[in-house]
Amino acid sequence: MDIQDHFREAGNPMFNDNALKLGVFGTNCSGACAITMAETTFEPTFDHNVKIARQLEAAGWECMVPIARWRGFGGPTNFNGTNMDTFTWAAALSAVTTNLQFFSTTHVPTLHPIVAAKMATTIDHISKGRFGLNLVTGWFTPEMEMFGRPMMEHDTRYDYADEWMSIISALWQRNGVNFDGNFLKVNDAFSEPKPYNKAGRPVLICAGASGKGLDFTARHTDFSFGFMQDMEIGAAWVKKAKDLAFKDYKKKLGTFTACPVVVRETEKEARDYYDYYVKQKGDWEACENIATVLQVQSQNHSAEMYQKFKERFIAGWGGYPLVGTPEQVADGLVKLKKTDVDGVLLTMVDYNEELPFFNERVMPLLKQAGLRK
Repeated sequence: MDIQDHFREAGNPMFNDNALKLGVFGTNCSGACAITMAETTFEPTFDHNVKIARQLEAAGWECMVPIARWRGFGGPTNFNGTNMDTFTWAAALSAVTTNLQFFSTTHVPTLHPIVAAKMATTIDHISKGRFGLNLVTGWFTPEMEMFGRPMMEHDTRYDYADEWMSIISALWQRNGVNFDGNFLKVNDAFSEPKPYNKAGRPVLICAGASGKGLDFTARHTDFSFGFMQDMEIGAAWVKKAKDLAFKDYKKKLGTFTACPVVVRETEKEARDYYDYYVKQKGDWEACENIATVLQVQSQNHSAEMYQKFKERFIAGWGGYPLVGTPEQVADGLVKLKKTDVDGVLLTMVDYNEELPFFNERVMPLLKQAGLRK
């Protein structure tokens, strides 16, 4: 029995029979994933997140994935500047739910693996096996420098993460762990409790997209997370990730992507609102700051491509937008599934206000299409 079979046997939501898994992204941060000044009732508070979680759970969604953030991106909104720690967030939400999967997104250079191992298994027990880690090596230089260390070179970050995973994986299996690496050293390390289920660890996800990053993801995790520029490019990424995992590590690798969604009664209403929160009310200054950190300069792209890049980021962190009627959004998700992706994290400007309409009108269509049970 492989690890996915153990997760499935234990009833983990990420390994259920739904052809397209559904989750939400970034509800622990101000603005969530929409870099906008548009009016919203959304707040990155625990009470607000509980309301979101309970709506998702009642409608049969699979997961919530937070963003690990330590500071905002400036601009009028200081996008993501107010944010809840992802470990305590997941622990608290796990305690007031019964079916949803919660991830903690962690920048591995900011947290010692012995501490991470203990925190992860504690939440794994609180949630009765509904916990996972979203592994990030760190990319926002001002954040990493807050911790008194320079940003590591790209490939070096994955070498560090590989040592980090070696230690935490060992601690989830046994005690008396010794490790003497180039970056990390532990002596006779001990951690109890061990993970909740027979899988022997929480579910793992990573968004590494480079050659080094995708290899790390395939070797260590259960899901590769990526953003789709379009369906064709998305299908190529899904195939590449799954083929790499099977060829090099003899394992199945799931894939997740993200999509900002605006669903309204008419296409005009949906398009008008999308244009309003993105083009009219977008925080373009914060978006430019993100583009600078990501080293996406306008001179490297045509004006049209650069504008599209920024609009996608304002809409929902660069995800593939789904905008229209319930039928059009459902059709978009059906097309997305044809890329062979396993799940999608949907982002909204106002989750609690927009989820009821999605759950009432789109979810039945997804069931009719065979994507949901």
